[in-house]
Amino acid sequence: MKYSINEVSKKFGLSIHTLRYYDKEGLMPFLERDRAGNRVFSETDINWISMICCLKNTGMPIKEIKQYADWCAQGMQTIDERKVMLTNHRKKILMQLEDLKKDLKLIDSKIEVYDNPELAQRIYGGLEKQ
Repeated sequence: MKYSINEVSKKFGLSIHTLRYYDKEGLMPFLERDRAGNRVFSETDINWISMICCLKNTGMPIKEIKQYADWCAQGMQTIDERKVMLTNHRKKILMQLEDLKKDLKLIDSKIEVYDNPELAQRIYGGLEKQ
């Protein structure tokens, strides 16, 4: 099945401008065009855009996503480099998750205090100070 840029934009919640930018930056090395020069997205491209979104949403810079895309385009000889890159990125994500868990714990404790205004009054001398 083939998709237009408009369909892909809607599917991923990305602007057409963003998809064009990703293409111009070389993040979609296998993207084809029709006779009129319009981008035509295949199922493989859809899967690839999912990976781009995953990497972007987890904090990988465009420059590194481009490097990953370049390595993918080079084929099997770059599997080791890709594995190292994704392993390192995974470690960063796990650290972010731990930081978020700590932040969430603090937020939950604050909500708990606000659920009991009398406790908040004793601890803080009033909610207005917090």
